[in-house]
Amino acid sequence: MCNLRIKVSYRIFRLLFFVLASCAQGNKESPSHVKDETTGNEPQLIKVLDTIWNTEQEPIRLRDSIGKVYGFESEEFQKQNAIYHRNHTLNEQKIQTILDNQGWPERSLIGEQGNLTICNVLQHSSITIRKRYLPMMRQAVRDKNLSPRLLARAEDRLATDRGDLQIYGGQMKYYPETKCFNIWPVYDPVNIDKRRAEIGLGPIEEFLKTRFDFEWDLEEQIRRSEEFEKNKIQVK
Repeated sequence: MCNLRIKVSYRIFRLLFFVLASCAQGNKESPSHVKDETTGNEPQLIKVLDTIWNTEQEPIRLRDSIGKVYGFESEEFQKQNAIYHRNHTLNEQKIQTILDNQGWPERSLIGEQGNLTICNVLQHSSITIRKRYLPMMRQAVRDKNLSPRLLARAEDRLATDRGDLQIYGGQMKYYPETKCFNIWPVYDPVNIDKRRAEIGLGPIEEFLKTRFDFEWDLEEQIRRSEEFEKNKIQVK
């Protein structure tokens, strides 16, 4: 009887030991599951950014496809557009959490695709939000963590949305009066290549030809920029 009790007690002890060990192991692993998914230099951040990219871009592609079929004022288009805006609101909050908690992530961690995801969400955000993170983007370029072309796009988009001259010449616009595309007027066109070189971009002429098959005419752009400034002063 005594031996039986010892055997039973030993089995209970072993069972209790394994249960406690399992709980201890679970406690060691749990922090990775309860951490904020948008913080820390962890592989989880890449998964979050991949999800943001898909939920941001797929509704846009579907919305635009629907618009081409049913019209950009159709009910079908509006429904898909509403889905995109709901997704964007959530994605915008996630991107702001990432940037506010850890600054701009290192390129070695998130890669070019991760940078493109962050920049695209910011590009679709309000002027206030874009202005808020512009200094962080500039620093990321200086630290080699962000491509200069993404900074140039952000700078120029912000300038055009404010109704100002763009800085690097990356924004095009369709002009109904001429029925053709032209670049949004540029600040100091004579020195645009100098500004582009300062952040690692190539000459404006090469960029426009490659990207848009557009011919850069310095004299024309000087004239357009001067007219833009005159009209702006008259409106004020």
